[in-house]
Amino acid sequence: MKNAYEKSKEELMTMLNVTPNGLTNEQVKNLREKYGYNEIQEGKKKSTFTVFLEQFKDMLVIILLIAATISMFLNNIESAIVIFVVVIINAILGTVQHVKAEQSLNSLKALSAPAAKVIRNGNKTEIPSREVMVGDIVYLEAGDFVAADGRIIENFSLQVNESSLTGESESILKSDEIIHGNDIPIGDRKNMVYSGSLVTYGRAVVIITAIGMNTELGKVAQLLKDTKEKKTPLQINLDNFGKKLAIVILIICGAVFIVNIIRGQAIIDSFMFAVALAVAAIPEALSSIVTIVLSLGTQKMAKEHAIIRKLQAVEGLGSVSIICSDKTGTLTQNKMTVKKLYANNRIFKATELNLNNNIEKDLLFMSLLCNDAVTTPEKELGDPTEVALINLGELYNLDELKVRDDYPRLGEIPFDSDRKLMSVVYNLNGKNILVTKGALDVMLNKATHIKTIDGVFPLTSKEKESIEKVNKSFSEKGLRVLAFGFREISHTDINIEDENNLTFIGLISMMDPPREESAKAVQECIKAGIKPIMITGDHKITASAIAKQIGILKYDTEAIEGRELDKLSDKELKDVVEKYSVYARVSPEHKIRIVKAWQEKGNVVAMTGDGVNDAPALKQADIGVAMGITGSEVAKDAASMVLTDDNFATIVKAISNGRNIYTNITNAIKFLLSGNTAGILSVLYASILALPVPFAAVHLLFINLLTDSLPAIALGLEPHNNDVMKEKPRDVKQSILTKEFITNVFVEGLIIGIVTMIAFHIGLKESGSMLASTMAFATLCLSRLVHGFNSKSTHHVLSKTALLGNKYLWQAFGIGFLLLNAVLLIPPLRVIFEVEPLTLTNLFIIYGLSLIPFIIIQGFKFLHHSFERKESIENSPKDKKVKEKIAS
Repeated sequence: MKNAYEKSKEELMTMLNVTPNGLTNEQVKNLREKYGYNEIQEGKKKSTFTVFLEQFKDMLVIILLIAATISMFLNNIESAIVIFVVVIINAILGTVQHVKAEQSLNSLKALSAPAAKVIRNGNKTEIPSREVMVGDIVYLEAGDFVAADGRIIENFSLQVNESSLTGESESILKSDEIIHGNDIPIGDRKNMVYSGSLVTYGRAVVIITAIGMNTELGKVAQLLKDTKEKKTPLQINLDNFGKKLAIVILIICGAVFIVNIIRGQAIIDSFMFAVALAVAAIPEALSSIVTIVLSLGTQKMAKEHAIIRKLQAVEGLGSVSIICSDKTGTLTQNKMTVKKLYANNRIFKATELNLNNNIEKDLLFMSLLCNDAVTTPEKELGDPTEVALINLGELYNLDELKVRDDYPRLGEIPFDSDRKLMSVVYNLNGKNILVTKGALDVMLNKATHIKTIDGVFPLTSKEKESIEKVNKSFSEKGLRVLAFGFREISHTDINIEDENNLTFIGLISMMDPPREESAKAVQECIKAGIKPIMITGDHKITASAIAKQIGILKYDTEAIEGRELDKLSDKELKDVVEKYSVYARVSPEHKIRIVKAWQEKGNVVAMTGDGVNDAPALKQADIGVAMGITGSEVAKDAASMVLTDDNFATIVKAISNGRNIYTNITNAIKFLLSGNTAGILSVLYASILALPVPFAAVHLLFINLLTDSLPAIALGLEPHNNDVMKEKPRDVKQSILTKEFITNVFVEGLIIGIVTMIAFHIGLKESGSMLASTMAFATLCLSRLVHGFNSKSTHHVLSKTALLGNKYLWQAFGIGFLLLNAVLLIPPLRVIFEVEPLTLTNLFIIYGLSLIPFIIIQGFKFLHHSFERKESIENSPKDKKVKEKIAS
């Protein structure tokens, strides 16, 4: 029911055709046909087999499957088996990741309350929550989960924690009064309760206005169903790269096929040669190597408190340019803490309280006595604001239970959202003292005196103005303020009339403070070219105060509320989204709109959150980051990454890891492609000059599956460099195949190809095609192993630290070198791999030629970066000033 908060109890009962005796069985039956059951509905899911089949859509995978099938028909069984195994393993990995990620709606269903207490046919009864119906009258009390959305018709100091929907850490004080106005934010609908929220205090009677998918929780579920997951930059780049590479390979293979036919070769031989070339050209291990490197990257990140749920999110972090962060529990501690106090005409910090001052001591004792919270080493029980007061006492070694034993409670009036006050009575020195705490505006209306160190005096208008000024300064800093007053009374059976003629004693202000590391993490983000943004369901003033403290917000004009967003179209929001750093009082729909607006501006967006209300935006974002400790299961399942320490600073580490991993993957891909380019150029060279085929099929398999895979994986494990966080985020539109990347791949491949063909010609001249093929195979294989050290970085690696910095690369080189020599020197293996016995001179020639590409490429890198450094120094501001002085 729309805007139920605007309806009176009588109007609702008339509209829903229900009486105080509740629904009848006949009504429930009829309504069930209209509304169904109170449960979250799931959309149709893809079967696991369908997901598995979808893994084969990639263009390179399709070409490989075609090549494998052809190889099988031509009795080249070994090649076919290897290709099929690699492709199937990749498909299984992709399927497992997908199945793990599709659990969000199941978690939403689990949030439903197990049972609800309702009035049916005039009797109070308990029913399963899925059977709750629109029009049901439901009873709520502390500890209950709310089964469905409803309007409060009778209220008895009800407080509900709606943090999973609104993002607010504090329990909401509820009311049964009518609320007027359109588009009131969820957090301000004080007379409504919502499915999935928890009753923390008091009790109430509620009439249900929405169930199932029509509840606010149901709307979140629908958003989650409708939100499509985004591909990460690497996924997009690899897709584009695969298509381009496939086209190039097909063109080359087709050209070679035609040339060979023109030269008089048999069609079947020409076709087989073209297939062999395709197998040599396609980096079969590319997908698996990327997956393995990302998987190993996730292990490292898990040790640093970031669990990756979706492998591709690792590199996606490296492109993040916007972090949309929830406030509560993410940037803040999710724990109310006393910050400042006011008593005896002075403002002081919570750590500066003077117990030798009777006024300050009395204020502290009153905050512990007029309080229902209890804390133990294991847990904290009670309202967060009252827990904060208990924790203040603990700073001064005061145990609330001992204080209450020393001054037993003789009477009380519980907190009421209408009165905005709570009062208790205890005995002090033979006198009954009533202590009241609550909202300052109410307190000042009821206070007639003020107590200072000099005594008790009438409360003048001037003093009221002074107190209100202090209260305003606290509120502007986002602090929640409680006022305290007291009076002496003769009785203990108190009522609300006794909450008059109070003596004001002081103010205690508190807030959910920022995490200690939040400010540093925000600054690191900014240095790395990442804009942090706060999106919260909390009030604008509170959100802005926190945002200013940690460096997200500079000016108040950079903050905006959800109701203002409602007035903007999607296009208008896109045009102004860069102006705002804080979004307050937002709904789940707002969060998705904000994320989309940034994405449409070309940004890669990370969204952090912990509540149910964050889940759709977490899924919409390029990288969804959920909190592991305080986060709901829904948020965790919708996210790409979960922080086990709920620490915003961990995101910065994750981004650094993501950038390094992407760099390492790029280097591994460059290594693979330059080696394959060398193979392609060698085959093309031999084909154009009508020379014998330089490699047997088994040679190509040995090279692709051994000298490709191990060094490429090792390059993916290159030690991380902190300098990556001094760079701007990688442009999401930038392809892997940049001009510089393609040039490096071709030049490096050409150099390796040249030394390979030199070895081929030496063997051809000395003995014939068999020796030529053996020497070409050995030289290409070994030079590619050595080339792994070239691919460590774009800089030269001639220094000892750079050269020895990756033990895995040395292990890969050692394994490859030993296996290659085993193939060349052990007779049974020589037969299997179709190689001819080599003389000692042949081996030295192969070793020498294999080192040449390393020497040439390292020399070029050394000269290139020496020139860059010289140019950078000459263009530095300091150097320019020196030149100007010399010139003058």
